[in-house]
Amino acid sequence: MTLSGLPVPAATPRLRRVEGVPGLLLTATVAAGAFTLHALPGLSALSPMILAIIIGIAFHNLVGTPRSAKPGVAFSLRRVLRLAIILLGLQLTLEQVREVGATGLGVIALTLTATVIFTTWLGARLGVERKLAELIAAGTSICGASAVIATNTVTQAHDEDVAYAVACVTVFGSAAMFLYPLLPGLLHLAPRAYGLWAGASIHEIAQVVAAAFQDGKSAGDFGTIAKLSRVAMLAPFVIVLGVARAGARGHSKAPMPWFVLGFVALVGLNSIVTVPQSIKAFIVPATTFLLCMALAAMGLETDIRKLAAKGLRPLFLGLAAFLFIACFSFMLVKMTM
Repeated sequence: MTLSGLPVPAATPRLRRVEGVPGLLLTATVAAGAFTLHALPGLSALSPMILAIIIGIAFHNLVGTPRSAKPGVAFSLRRVLRLAIILLGLQLTLEQVREVGATGLGVIALTLTATVIFTTWLGARLGVERKLAELIAAGTSICGASAVIATNTVTQAHDEDVAYAVACVTVFGSAAMFLYPLLPGLLHLAPRAYGLWAGASIHEIAQVVAAAFQDGKSAGDFGTIAKLSRVAMLAPFVIVLGVARAGARGHSKAPMPWFVLGFVALVGLNSIVTVPQSIKAFIVPATTFLLCMALAAMGLETDIRKLAAKGLRPLFLGLAAFLFIACFSFMLVKMTM
């Protein structure tokens, strides 16, 4: 664009940083609001990440995301998200993975693989868009909302698809959190077997913790470790998905999600270096806060009319994926423990 025949200079890096401030403040405010609501009685069952995307969607569709906030919202959705996923690596060690044992890891890996294959296959049969089906598969098989937004760095689906997938894993993961504790006695599951089942099949980490500890400390501890081991599989999943999508498009080079390698590096660092508990006490909530900012940004770009236009078929897919992972993992647990 020109003004009086003279070219208008491009925005300087400093100006672009200033432009991003309103959006960063907005996503941070939404994240803080999510933390506040999570602390209230009756809402503690919902993770701050889920509350953040709900607040973001409500704000965008009732008030409207200001134009001045768009650059910062985009920054939160990409750069802040990648930083948060890298920092997740400090919540896992290789020793924790080893505690699950070869049998437990086999159950988790086989369950994850079978759930992804089943969900994408059924999604095609139901007429659900492939990208949305992949996001539902990732959220169901690995770690809920975190897996959905991490997988979307490769899938590159619309924001409405991401929001729908997050809604699916929230609804059915929450249902599992309340249903699973009723079943150990009925299904004759010992505490470690129940913990493995919960860790291998329930969507979010917080949901696993809430469900597993209902059967005692042994079940809770083993369920948490099993779930963290499942989270570690996010890195290879995203890389393999990127390679597969590149091959399907006929590209010779797959997109490399470098932030996933950062996640792996911090898992390794956390395994060989003892990170002081005082530092972890800051990093763990800070990581959750950054993930909340990313999901707030997702909500601030989600048009609820487009979300509703997708209909109920993706919801049915999420239900089918939930039932499949619950039944398939239960079968493996009963066969091996």
